[in-house]
Amino acid sequence: MIIWTILLFLVALVWCTRHLDIQRAKREQIPLSSQTYPGPPEDAPFVSFLIAGKDEEANIERAVRSVLKQDYPNFELIVINDRSQDRTPAILERLKAEDTTGRLRVIHVSELREGWFGKNNAMREGVERARGSWLCFGDADCNHTSERSLSMAVRHAIENKADFFSLLPRLETHSLWERIIQPVAGALMVFWFHPQRVNDPNRPEAYANGAFMLMTRKCYEMIGGHEPVKTEVNEDVHMARICKEKGQKLFVCQNADLYTVHMYSGFGQIWRGWSRIFYGCFGTFRRLRVTMLMLLGTNIFPYTSLAIAAAVFAFTNWFDANPNWYWVGGAAAFAVSMQLSVIARYYKLSYTNPWLAPTFIVGAVICIGMLINAMLKLNGRTTVTWRGTTYRGDTVQPSAEPVAGRAVEARS
Repeated sequence: MIIWTILLFLVALVWCTRHLDIQRAKREQIPLSSQTYPGPPEDAPFVSFLIAGKDEEANIERAVRSVLKQDYPNFELIVINDRSQDRTPAILERLKAEDTTGRLRVIHVSELREGWFGKNNAMREGVERARGSWLCFGDADCNHTSERSLSMAVRHAIENKADFFSLLPRLETHSLWERIIQPVAGALMVFWFHPQRVNDPNRPEAYANGAFMLMTRKCYEMIGGHEPVKTEVNEDVHMARICKEKGQKLFVCQNADLYTVHMYSGFGQIWRGWSRIFYGCFGTFRRLRVTMLMLLGTNIFPYTSLAIAAAVFAFTNWFDANPNWYWVGGAAAFAVSMQLSVIARYYKLSYTNPWLAPTFIVGAVICIGMLINAMLKLNGRTTVTWRGTTYRGDTVQPSAEPVAGRAVEARS
């Protein structure tokens, strides 16, 4: 029990150091907001904003309208309908007919090019028609809550001399499961892809979020476009990795009030979506195992120890209990309290209700299950189906779709 107690105090010490990390993050990682700059950069470069969507009738109109409202003076919006079977094409055609700015262009992809995943193929089709010297890739489930998001992002990228800039999203959480699971899953991403390390050109860590990736056309061409990541589910992280390998400057930043993303609704979507993200981003058994062991050691272990100590005291006369149990119970309570204090501060920093900190342990248990699911996918024992494409391990298994690449741009 002495070793048990020592381990619990070490876990508590780990959580104490996290307070220092949060303090440093508050000082050094200032989120980009609508008030960061007075306006877009002088001589604003022409930006092609690209959104790909498949069966996005619930989100696509909100996303398109929020981009068209941007105050950036020099951009076009290219929306690629990727083989949608719902009302997405009709919604896009209506929006194009209503557009008076002339900025909206709509492309309909009817067939999937052989050997390509859907979103990557759709973005490739869009880039082939894009005219901008800068390219900005977004998602159909994004909502630009500020009209200045593109202006602030372009100016921030130029001010920081970034070739590849990713503005991290604020997550919309509508259901209880979203509020419990997604902050934990996001914390695991920060564990591996801390912004400070990602922004350091001398470190190998690379990360980008596909909800908002802004890059120069020169950078896009230097990394090979979407060709090297054509069969990657998490193409954003892999493009960021290639960017650093090619000597381009990668920069990521949180946003305060510029845009939000509603990723998943319901437990099933969350389970499948984050399993896919863990599979695609972590990519190796070592990283998945280390992440799972970290959750078990720093999160599950203190709560389990506290529960065991409480059970001993509940079923044993308090004064007759082995004195060592007092040390175990005290150390476990200290570790849990340190964890909760850190999580509450982390939640506040990431725009999550800090009162949800006690639910972190529930999210941690579920994330362990999703990490195991990601390991099975990596081992090829289970399949991943995403936006009409099914694959097992590293093998693409297209659904029953034609395979000759073809796209048609809608004309007014």
